[in-house]
Amino acid sequence: MICADDCSYINTQTLKLQESPEDVPTGEIPRHVSLLAENYLVGQVKPGTRVTIIGVHATFSPKYASALEQNLRSVNDIGVRVPYLRVFGIQQDSEANDILLGKLTPNDEEKILQLVSNTSNMYELISRSMAPAIMGHDDIKKAITCCLFGGCSKVLADGIRLRGDINILLIGDPSVAKSQFLKFAAQVAPISVYTSGKGSSAAGLTAAVIRDASTGDFHLEGGALVLADRGVVCIDEFDKMREQDRVAIHEAMEQQTISIAKAGITTILNSRTSVIAAANPTFGRYDDMKSATDNIDFQATILSRFDLIFIVRDLQDTTKDQALAEHIINVHRRTDTSIQMYENVLDTDTIRKLIAYVV
Repeated sequence: MICADDCSYINTQTLKLQESPEDVPTGEIPRHVSLLAENYLVGQVKPGTRVTIIGVHATFSPKYASALEQNLRSVNDIGVRVPYLRVFGIQQDSEANDILLGKLTPNDEEKILQLVSNTSNMYELISRSMAPAIMGHDDIKKAITCCLFGGCSKVLADGIRLRGDINILLIGDPSVAKSQFLKFAAQVAPISVYTSGKGSSAAGLTAAVIRDASTGDFHLEGGALVLADRGVVCIDEFDKMREQDRVAIHEAMEQQTISIAKAGITTILNSRTSVIAAANPTFGRYDDMKSATDNIDFQATILSRFDLIFIVRDLQDTTKDQALAEHIINVHRRTDTSIQMYENVLDTDTIRKLIAYVV
């Protein structure tokens, strides 16, 4: 028998540590483990924060299951123990360079400094290295370069914060390499999340309130914009999203925060991320007989969140089409698929380390 008056109470918090999205193998779901924080460690982190945990591995018996689960549980499940980590220390690694700089050796840093000092126009070299297999589109490559390195956020005297991250929208005809640009940006960014607009919901992009079946408590699970804090979110098929789902990311794109007020949970999550989106025009292809407003089926509220909007068109030009066809055939003919087959470009690993070193 427990006497409540003679007991001492401490603050506890249950967390879920999830694998980083960029470390998840293709076709698999992120793995996770439960955490138990006590005393001063309670309330130290928010959903989406990247952390390094120090703790002790332990197990517990899931005896607080619901009545339905207890009825369905067989006799053989009585000895099942659930693993968790008892947290003794939490170190926050919210910056992009903190995640990758741990893998950089002094030799790598020396190579980066030597590369920067020996290159007269680093901006042109990096932009030329953005998806070198794609022919043309120099302006888009330069814009993605600026987006990956980001700008400088400012806090005014009255407390208003001006975001420094750049949002890009690529809208145009099919088969003009819009998705390839998004894939490449997600590949070279130290922190990135790639998603499709058709398979994304408002809760999946921002945050969701989940109820724990064993305890009945509510907890937050961060979405793509929260998990990619200090990184890049690439959204393909942006025009296929439902209107109510696009409205949910308005605050995240401009204020770079996500406000949650559900199930008694009221909090603000950070989503300091750049958004690169790709979409098709209203009629599938860009119609010359209609204005740009008729071809772009987006409201002004979402278009105002994008700093750079590129209308990519597949114009009928015999000379350009022939050059593009020869370029595609040459890419498929080459047996060497390494980056060395392109002249004066950087490989993806060097670009990723350079971004993490500079940011």
